[in-house]
Amino acid sequence: MATFVLVPGGWKGSWAYEAVVPLLERAGHAVHALTLTGLRPDDDRATVAGANLDTHADDVLRLLDREGVTDATLVGHSYAGMVIAAAADRAGGRVSRLVHLDAFVPRDGESCWSAANDHFRQLFTAGAAATGYSVRPPEGGDPRRRPHPLAAFLQTIRLSGAFERVQRREFVYCAGWEDRTPFAGLRARLAADPAWRVHDLPTGHDAMREAPRAVAALLLGERAPVSAGRAVDRRPA
Repeated sequence: MATFVLVPGGWKGSWAYEAVVPLLERAGHAVHALTLTGLRPDDDRATVAGANLDTHADDVLRLLDREGVTDATLVGHSYAGMVIAAAADRAGGRVSRLVHLDAFVPRDGESCWSAANDHFRQLFTAGAAATGYSVRPPEGGDPRRRPHPLAAFLQTIRLSGAFERVQRREFVYCAGWEDRTPFAGLRARLAADPAWRVHDLPTGHDAMREAPRAVAALLLGERAPVSAGRAVDRRPA
């Protein structure tokens, strides 16, 4: 039995994985979907203003402590690629697998801001104009989204090298929004790295919503249903 810790991307909560969780649980696995600090409906202004990338990595580590998890699969969507990388680097060997689901895979000293493209930097800047400490969600999308702590997007990550010793590391590239994705170059870099396994899905960025069965199949190590988008293994031989 695997233990999955599912971490949502910017502006989202645990509900982002609501269609994937039952599929993993039905397969007999333990699943924990997180809502990060500052993104919870009852978080006050001070909590949102004070939350950063370290805070979010600590959210993951606290869950591992609380549940006694020693062999975790961390799944991070979008911004949460930063979070699972930071958490895995500090987890003391308790993470055995990382899945970056159309997500940032940072190097030491990078931030979500520095790794993003102009499209997202403009979203961050415009979204933070009202408060200066939180970034309002882009227009449209799920009404449950909440303003995201600005410091989490700006703080640089500190990696000791332990992140790179996680036994199994995977990247899922969603190819259905190539006009805006910041991950095309990252996909090319990881596809050339034998330490990484790269999968392709022909979905937009929110693959958990568009193709939950395909996402669950990838997490379970199965062939993704063709009707939900075919996963293509691009791991170098």
